[in-house]
Amino acid sequence: MINQLFEHFDFAQLDSPDFKEDSVREVLILPLLKQLGYEQPHIVRSKSLIHPFLKIGSQKRPIKLIPDYLLKVSNNYAWVLDAKAPNENIQSGDNVEQVYSYSIHPEVRSTFFALCNGRAFALFRQDVTKPILYFQLKDIAQYWDDLYAHLAPSAFQMGKRFVYSPPKSAINTAPFDYLSQPLLEEITVKKRAAKRHFGVHGYFTKQAWNVVNQYIAHFSQPGDLVLDSFGGSGITAIEAMMLDRRAIHLDLNPMSAFLVDSLTHPVDLDELKINFEQIKFAYLRHEPISEDAIEKALKKYPYPKDFVLPKGSDVQLIQDLFSKKQLAQLGFLKHLILKKSNKNTQKPLLLAFSSTLNKLNLTYHHSTYATKNAGDSSPMRYYRYRIAPACVDLDLLKTYEKKFSAVVNAKLEIADKINQDTIANLQVMQGTATDLSFLKKESVDYIYTDPPYGKKIPYLDLSVMWNAWLELPVTEQDYALEAIEGGEHEKSKADYNALIAKSIAEMYRVLKFDRWMSFVFAHKDPEFWHLIIETAERCGFEYVGAVAQKNGQTSFKKRQNPFTVLSGQLIINFRKVRRPKYIMKASLGMDIGDIVIQTVEGVIAKYQGATLEQINDELIIKGLELGFLDLLKKQYSDLTPLLLELFDFDKSSECFTIKANKSFTTQIDLHLRVRYYLISYLRRMERENKSAIFDDIVFAIMPLLKNGVTPESQTILSVLEDIAYCVGDGWRLKADGQATLLLISTN
Repeated sequence: MINQLFEHFDFAQLDSPDFKEDSVREVLILPLLKQLGYEQPHIVRSKSLIHPFLKIGSQKRPIKLIPDYLLKVSNNYAWVLDAKAPNENIQSGDNVEQVYSYSIHPEVRSTFFALCNGRAFALFRQDVTKPILYFQLKDIAQYWDDLYAHLAPSAFQMGKRFVYSPPKSAINTAPFDYLSQPLLEEITVKKRAAKRHFGVHGYFTKQAWNVVNQYIAHFSQPGDLVLDSFGGSGITAIEAMMLDRRAIHLDLNPMSAFLVDSLTHPVDLDELKINFEQIKFAYLRHEPISEDAIEKALKKYPYPKDFVLPKGSDVQLIQDLFSKKQLAQLGFLKHLILKKSNKNTQKPLLLAFSSTLNKLNLTYHHSTYATKNAGDSSPMRYYRYRIAPACVDLDLLKTYEKKFSAVVNAKLEIADKINQDTIANLQVMQGTATDLSFLKKESVDYIYTDPPYGKKIPYLDLSVMWNAWLELPVTEQDYALEAIEGGEHEKSKADYNALIAKSIAEMYRVLKFDRWMSFVFAHKDPEFWHLIIETAERCGFEYVGAVAQKNGQTSFKKRQNPFTVLSGQLIINFRKVRRPKYIMKASLGMDIGDIVIQTVEGVIAKYQGATLEQINDELIIKGLELGFLDLLKKQYSDLTPLLLELFDFDKSSECFTIKANKSFTTQIDLHLRVRYYLISYLRRMERENKSAIFDDIVFAIMPLLKNGVTPESQTILSVLEDIAYCVGDGWRLKADGQATLLLISTN
């Protein structure tokens, strides 16, 4: 019965601005209360409670508190429930304090109170600061036994205090079918909605947390082991932890391991705040401000010296990235952190210090449209050490205080997941993705990983400033194992390819059979895509499909370089199965140049103007599906020159269009074009286990054929009958109809 509670509710409605607090109450909370066993007489709505403590001036004024729901058992209030809008925090902060005040009110005196924002449900005891039960509402079936044991009318009795044990692990009511999971559609990005990520610490690239969260929730279940062997900023590991999965975070960059370990390290927040105040007090007493004090501090407090910066940097040595004042103040602050903190509080205090480094240096470029405290250092913004044209003299302590506050807020948001009992579920390691020997064969349930994209970002080179200040060693062996092209060590494309291939092989080894790997990638050079598919198939992975996924707001790097930087990426999904199906190369009777132009024109027709990302995604996905990436990589390592030559580019919309007074080309035989798109479409439907209905086929491929001669439905049908057969209302590719399609060799 509980499995059917929200089966007809589309949780995507929560993303609509029209779905507010009142909708949460009526659509989600009322059915939940009824399922728990509460009928209308026992559900007290919006009861006014007079605040007994408030006094304004010399007069007492009645201030009314109005909880959304008071739940009665035996004519007493058993617990309080408040509804919140879907975008509101229900685990900490003002909302929790508000409902707590309801529960302790003399008219209520309930031991328990709860909050629900439509997305999640949080249950608290008065005497515990963290939720004793927290889950996503769509996963309610997994938590129902615990919820019912806590809140059903039968859970309460007069004259005795009800004592709770910690929530038990959720038990699925039905087996989780890994292989039958469909591909996810593109997900709307919500970068700033999670305090556990936004504002805590910068990194060179970050996946959108809610995208990663949904992928983990979709392809795994609670208790599963999730791996990210190119862990970066730690989004995968932290979101896995939030979803009650076990997680392994691995990255070659010690800065990456430091960030995740410091954020997830268990700590007493009261003790942490006390240590911070002690550091703040000591810093203000002896802050190096005068020239004399600065010179004395530089001699007394260590700071990193003589670390050589990567080629292309504006200065040669690390100390030249800072003014004397910055070096003195940063050195003094770090000294105080090490002196006044203990083993537990030192990591989060250093995390805030490391985040402060992003702003307190001479490469800091502030955003001209915002405050001077809004901006980035050049390694984060330009991917090189570039001295800013104008130095911004930020107050170090105010900056550190702001960063510390972000760390505390992040820890509050994930507090129930990082206690001593649950931290064992998260393993944070510094190491290479090419060697996962610490993991047993077939021990991982899901892999979501975002590897380096060729020569776009030399992570170790750009991390020198942070690793040096934090005294995190980087060895020559680390540089040798870093999967990038170029960089300070001038690694070749072959070096990159070999390291990525070895990493994929290791991921295949540790992944269980009938499980998924989601491989995030973005590059304009088809050779890298071809490498991924070839290597994955050679290992034994089965390619299932690729999904275009935007990153949210366009990055500064993209705005500065619209033709060289891709915003967004493709998420390539593979399965590890015992009898994988391999991609076949399609012999379509057309030159690769014709395929490229036809695809570009088709995308432009489909979207009435197409971005570089839409064109790139369409070509890569079609190349993956039809097996022509090997041809594409030989002739088109970068499509931009071709696009600029043959099409118009609109700077305002960032879209390519057909040149003025030109029509779509018609050199390619109509039947060949129809055949090309039909095979691509049918293969995609087959992988997604969807039925290819004729009307849907026509609707899908017709926009891609608007280039002079538009076929009749009968033309499409005739080509369809040649390559496919009808099954009920749908169509499937013929085995003999693909006589010209060759199986890719896996040897």
